[in-house]
Amino acid sequence: MTNTDTVPAVATLAQQALAPKQVEPGNIYLVANATGDVRTIDLTGSEYTGELARKTGTTTVRDAASFLTYYAKHHDDATEVYSDVERLTITAVLDAHQAHVARFGDHRLVLGLRRTKAWEEWVKLDGQLIDQERFANFLEDHLVNLVDPDAATMLEIAQSIKASTRADFQSSTRLQSGERKFAYTEDVKASAGSKGEFAIPETFRIAVQPFEGADAYSMTARFKYRLGGGSLALGYKLEQPEERAKAAFTDVLKAIAEGVDTPILNGTPA
Repeated sequence: MTNTDTVPAVATLAQQALAPKQVEPGNIYLVANATGDVRTIDLTGSEYTGELARKTGTTTVRDAASFLTYYAKHHDDATEVYSDVERLTITAVLDAHQAHVARFGDHRLVLGLRRTKAWEEWVKLDGQLIDQERFANFLEDHLVNLVDPDAATMLEIAQSIKASTRADFQSSTRLQSGERKFAYTEDVKASAGSKGEFAIPETFRIAVQPFEGADAYSMTARFKYRLGGGSLALGYKLEQPEERAKAAFTDVLKAIAEGVDTPILNGTPA
């Protein structure tokens, strides 16, 4: 066979090597091309099979019940759970490393507690002194959170405060009951200089949910005031609100601990 005869024969073999052949997703193929190189075609990927090779991603939930539902569906014997009280988060690494087998650790479940609007509003005004009308309106808008004195009594106090916004305050006296009495003289043009007074309790109690889906927690608030130039500024100081938030987080953590089958680690996963 001459060289002239050899070229078509080689070309025919090359064409046969490159001829299309039916392949099946889920397999790996080695394919030779005309230059003699071998190329690997991997059809095991999800883009060919339509199936994910493994679970990945982070799911964030907002309450303990949702956390336990997702955890029950996806955890295995090697799943790890971490709590971080400073960040108010609980994280489950659903595909954590096994004792003798390394895994990816990138399928995660996070409980990210979200503070309620009411909690944020009470904390925002904590320690501030504001004008009478704003303070009275705040009490009226948050009657649902007032526990002791009850909402009806606090509404009367709010209305008394609001009714005296244009008065000239003369003095404040602490009563034996623990209440604080404020004496004032009303605007002369409006009521011929008539005198009035109202009393507010030294402390009151509120009950507020720190987080969405959590129980309400009780806190004591101490009334604060400032008299100056005939005007009155009012406010309150909450009793350790952040400690109450951490206590609420601890209760959520206990609820989750009862529903998972692994010890909860104190910290943050890598």
